[in-house]
Amino acid sequence: MEIKLSTGEKVKLKDLSVDERDELLDSVEYEYSDDNSVSKIKMMHSTMTKFLRIGIEGEVTDEFLKKLSFSDKSEIFTKIQGECINLGEEEASK
Repeated sequence: MEIKLSTGEKVKLKDLSVDERDELLDSVEYEYSDDNSVSKIKMMHSTMTKFLRIGIEGEVTDEFLKKLSFSDKSEIFTKIQGECINLGEEEASK
């Protein structure tokens, strides 16, 4: 899967291994309100950087990450969560 950034540049997301998926999922920590809604994601920026470094195909340098807008980082982070990590999770086991 490719994502077109606001700069016009494209990034390709990796086909994550099970271990990579687990590593990313284990890095997300949520706090919940009394009504069981998510009130806060802890360590959001370091978690997002980890997702980008692991989830984007190729070398993801500091220089590349510093060029990204917060909007682009958020979009890539969301796509990795929805398209790469949760892919196949909705299918029942046979």
